[in-house]
Amino acid sequence: MKAADVIIVGAGWAGLTAASHLASRGVSVTVLDKARGPGGRSSTRREGEFSFDHGAQYFTARSEAFRRRVRAWERAGLVAKWQPRLRVYGSRPEGGNGAPDRRLVAMPGMNGLLKRFAEGLDCRYSSRVARVRFDECWWLELADGTSLEASALLLTAPPQQAAALLGSQHPFHRKLSGVEMRSCWALMLGYERPVPTDFDAAFVNDGSLAWIARNNTKPQRSTAESWIIHAGADWSDEQLESEPDTVADSMLMELRQLEPAFAMGPVLQSAHRWRFALADKPLIEGCLLDGTSRLAVAGDWCNGSRIEGAWSSGVAAARRLEALI
Repeated sequence: MKAADVIIVGAGWAGLTAASHLASRGVSVTVLDKARGPGGRSSTRREGEFSFDHGAQYFTARSEAFRRRVRAWERAGLVAKWQPRLRVYGSRPEGGNGAPDRRLVAMPGMNGLLKRFAEGLDCRYSSRVARVRFDECWWLELADGTSLEASALLLTAPPQQAAALLGSQHPFHRKLSGVEMRSCWALMLGYERPVPTDFDAAFVNDGSLAWIARNNTKPQRSTAESWIIHAGADWSDEQLESEPDTVADSMLMELRQLEPAFAMGPVLQSAHRWRFALADKPLIEGCLLDGTSRLAVAGDWCNGSRIEGAWSSGVAAARRLEALI
């Protein structure tokens, strides 16, 4: 059954940016994602009264094209500036980027903007792609046995997953397999009352932790005291297959050693593993394109990382596929 002109695998920034671009130009699009909703690593989890942006924390706008888009989102009330009180633990790494002029967040959660992108699109969640093959058109088989057909295919899954779907004989396989993705453990903590700190967000440059943030200081979030802690890539990779409860206990112990204000017990404690969090050495190609088979591969890892990289990669892929259909 032909689903659309283009099937897009992945409902994160790259996939939904491409989908909305193509749909606005009259191209029929179907978006598939194994998760229960849009967002990818820009996800928001709600647990009772608590709300956690447990993936991407904020984004910045560096290129003029993305700044123009951000201004439009701000006018529409979809994006706002976040101004946390900041602290830095340890020495700043050499060669690090300077502080951005603006830290931006989507509202009411980091997945809010992507939910807006998905409105009116044919988005099919809880849909895991098992196999893909090209024979004049693209055929996709889902884990539930459903088969879909499309003229073109855009993969925005992590590079290792895209490589596995395309197979070892595909020309893109070696390049995709060569992009090393680092993991990240995220700890979510909910408290009955405010934690007595003099900061709302902190960069941690020593030890196993990397980032601490009071999520409820972001615009339009729940007022319940909600904290997100990210572990560093080295520690996360070492603990990749550890049990979430064990990871949560270890991260909370490290947090308390770093900042005694967290000695009070949380009423909610949960850890989430991001297996493919960030490219160690991202590409700067925008997207990969096979014009003969009308295949594109995109994502933040393909364009320098960051949310802006995912957005620009999705735009590039959409434009190149549009020209082929």
